[in-house]
Amino acid sequence: MTAVRNVHERVIDAPAAAVGALLDRLSAADDPIFPTPAWPRMCLDGPLAVSADGGHGRIRYHVTAYEPGRRVRFDTPPGGGLDGYHELTVAPLGAERCCVRHVLECETRGFFRLQWACVIRHIHDTMIEEIFDNIERAAAHGVARPMRWSPWVRLLHRLGWARPQAVASPAAAQLIRTSLDRTDYEDAYRMELLPGLPRDPAAWTGILRDAFPVLAQAGGELLLDVNTAGLTARASILIDERYVTLSTAVKVDGLRARLYWGVVKRVHPFMARSMFRRTHRTLALAAPSAGERSRAAALRASATGSPNAG
Repeated sequence: MTAVRNVHERVIDAPAAAVGALLDRLSAADDPIFPTPAWPRMCLDGPLAVSADGGHGRIRYHVTAYEPGRRVRFDTPPGGGLDGYHELTVAPLGAERCCVRHVLECETRGFFRLQWACVIRHIHDTMIEEIFDNIERAAAHGVARPMRWSPWVRLLHRLGWARPQAVASPAAAQLIRTSLDRTDYEDAYRMELLPGLPRDPAAWTGILRDAFPVLAQAGGELLLDVNTAGLTARASILIDERYVTLSTAVKVDGLRARLYWGVVKRVHPFMARSMFRRTHRTLALAAPSAGERSRAAALRASATGSPNAG
């Protein structure tokens, strides 16, 4: 068993009250500081409060202490290999400055000792510094030296990125459901629509690499004509509140099309998942950070005279 203590802190040129207000929005739909969509979002089973359960990605925890605007502590479940807590605090340093501090203390057992040293620590350190970056973006209007990923973190991020889940074609995907008089093959894959990812299905057409004609767009769904080598094929990109879903429908007519599809259908699922995953990650890395989105929302609210401005 190995004891771990990991501490990060940063002085922010903003009042503690302003930074504390950002802390209070952790895990909310408009969470301004957790670094998503580049990383899995923080999800709790209710509002930020003592006894709330949740986590991010594979890391699970529950809230054991919460002082609004000042402190939140998360404890990890016992027996998970990383037994301990992590805590985020905000302390004033005068009227216009404060210190944000994150402390992780845990005990690692067995294989988790190696996993902490080689994988988790590198990702953890990067994410915490990105949380601090987002606090500065949202409360202090800019980051002098934003966190830069090491080559090792980039590799870990690529290898660990989520993979599409095979599902039935969604009932809401009406365009592809009615696009062919019959289908000889159908499949669908979905991935989580993380905060900050595009909500316009047209932004996701890069999944298919080639510039296929758009046949229709309605109700959050985009229908593409992906005919090739005699196949009559359609692809649909559907955006809803939780997921982006890629669906395919194929109609095979004629000997040439049957021979072609007999080969292609063996690699199609792998290629579809691979291209979908690549596009999902590319868009996540290109998206504005949580701090940038929060700052932009505050500026829009200020311009419209909203009482929630800032």
